[in-house]
Amino acid sequence: MSRERRLLVVLLLNVVIVVGEAAAGFVAGSLGLIADAAHNLTDVAGIALALLAVRFATRAPTERRSFGYHRGQVLAAQANAAMILAATALIAFEAIRRLANPSDVRGGIVVLVATVALVANAGSALLLRERGNDLNMRAALLHMSADAGASVGVIIGGAVITVTGSFEWIDPVISLLIGVIIGWQAMKLVGETASLLLESTPRGLDVDDVLQTMLAVPGVEDVHDLHVWSLSSEVHALSAHVIVDGHPTLEQAQAVGTAIKAAVSAPFSIAHATLELECEGCVDDEAWCAMNDVQPDHDRHVGHHH
Repeated sequence: MSRERRLLVVLLLNVVIVVGEAAAGFVAGSLGLIADAAHNLTDVAGIALALLAVRFATRAPTERRSFGYHRGQVLAAQANAAMILAATALIAFEAIRRLANPSDVRGGIVVLVATVALVANAGSALLLRERGNDLNMRAALLHMSADAGASVGVIIGGAVITVTGSFEWIDPVISLLIGVIIGWQAMKLVGETASLLLESTPRGLDVDDVLQTMLAVPGVEDVHDLHVWSLSSEVHALSAHVIVDGHPTLEQAQAVGTAIKAAVSAPFSIAHATLELECEGCVDDEAWCAMNDVQPDHDRHVGHHH
C-alpha cells in the first residue's frame, strides 16, 4: 500500500475516533475522554499535513511559486499549533474548574471507548511503520504512538472510577496531563515551523562539514557567503560563492559547479543549490556581498582562506 493511501486510511480512522470520543465524553461526563479526543484531533491535523506534503511534493513549481508549495505545509502547521494551544487552554480551565467542583463520571463508558481508541491507534501505528527516514511518516507514527499512550491513561482513570465508585477527581487530573502533552507538542511545532520560516540552518546539519566537502572538490580554491536553509522539513537549499582555481573556461567552471552540487546533494540532502563561481573573491563593499557585514544568528556565513 502506498504512503498516500496508508495516510488516508489512518486519517479517516482518526476522524472517527475524535467524533466517537468527543460524543462519548459528553455522555459519560468524562473530561479525560474529551481531552483524549482533542489529542487525537491534533493527530488528525498532523496526519493531514503529512498527506498534503506527500501530494504537494509531486507538484511542479510555477511562475509565481518558483520553489513550489513547500512552505504551504509550514504555514498550515503554525495555524494548527495555534488552534491546539487554544484548545489546550480551554481543557486546562475546565479541568481546574472540575477539580474544585467534581462531577459524576460514568467510568464504564470511558473504559469502553478509550479501549476502542487504543486498538485503533495501535493499528494506525503499525500501518504507518516503515523502514527509512521520511520525516512526515515518522511524525505521523509519533502522533499515533502518543495517542495510544494517552488512551492507556484514560482507560486507567475510567477503571479506577468504575472499581472504586469514587475518585472522580482522577478524570480532570488525567485531562490536565494529556493537555500538557498536547501543549508540549504544539510548542515544539511552533518552534520548528518558526525555525523553517526564519530560514535557519537545518537541524542536525553542520555547515562546517558542508564547507569542507565543498573545499575538497577538485578545482575549488575557496568558499564564502555560504548559506544553508530549509524550504520544508525535507527540502534543503544552499547558496554560496565559490572561487575556482586559476582562470578556467566557462565549461570548466560549470564542471566544478556540477561536481560541488553532486558532492553536497546526497550527504546533506541538498535538493537545490545555487552557486556563484568566481575567479577572485568579492570586494567587501560590493552590493552582492553586502549581507556579510550584518549576519543574523541563524544565518550561517562561513569562509575559508588560504
